[in-house]
Amino acid sequence: MNLVQQLINGIVLGHAYALIAVGWTVLLGVARLVNFGHGQIYMLAAFVTWWAVAGLGLPYPLAILVAMLAGVLIGLVMQAAMLRLTFRQDLVAIMIVTLGFGHMMRGIAGLVFGGQPQVLETPLSYIDFEIAGAWVTAQDLAVILVSIAAFALLHFGLERGTLGRTARMVAEDPKLAQLAGINVSRVYFAVFAFEGAAVALAAALVAPRTPILTSIGFEEVIVTFVVVVLGGIGSVSGSYLAGLGLGVFTALFGGFVSPAYATTAAFGVLIVVLVLRPSGLALRAGGR
Repeated sequence: MNLVQQLINGIVLGHAYALIAVGWTVLLGVARLVNFGHGQIYMLAAFVTWWAVAGLGLPYPLAILVAMLAGVLIGLVMQAAMLRLTFRQDLVAIMIVTLGFGHMMRGIAGLVFGGQPQVLETPLSYIDFEIAGAWVTAQDLAVILVSIAAFALLHFGLERGTLGRTARMVAEDPKLAQLAGINVSRVYFAVFAFEGAAVALAAALVAPRTPILTSIGFEEVIVTFVVVVLGGIGSVSGSYLAGLGLGVFTALFGGFVSPAYATTAAFGVLIVVLVLRPSGLALRAGGR
């Protein structure tokens, strides 16, 4: 077993995990909302990217934009349906509604795109680089670079941007924020639109690494949950470190022990970390 290859696989996988979870980091950590249809948005965006490339013949960069637009539209539709629930901060009802949306998206994807697995081929997938006897594709490097850029921009935006401060004010007390002149509904729509765009971007970049199936969304929800909780809810830097660490751990465990038990082992690590450090990997309490 090539250790260098497994480490490279883990680094790529870790950045993929982090990128998939970036939307939930904002949604749960900043706005204090949940979306259990997150994985199905990923699945649907992956199919849209494949359809834009294979069906419409669009260049891959344009297909990514189409998928992100689809993610934004899905996020806006979900928020429009749940606006009253988000004002009330009724997390249980929101969880149930988003689960329902997830099942609907899975059914729609099956009807529109069929039940057969699809493969998204991109020009970057055919460009290989050798590093110390191990191989990495340009697609893998794109996942890493975009993930780093996304987290850097997110950290800057939440720390110094107006939207980050406004979203946290709304999350603390929507009614008080509205009395202060903040358009609360616009903030909620913006947060859900961002989540949809972020997870669609992740799908468009990560999907070429695996076959696209209507069932892939469930695993993405599990991964997202582990990354966000392990990193510390609301911590941008913690989510990045958690995604990277989880990817390296999964690759090494799968390569040297068994991939069948990698998810079980990941939850074991999650339990141990939360017992020893309840705030997760956040660099500071509530830190980003």
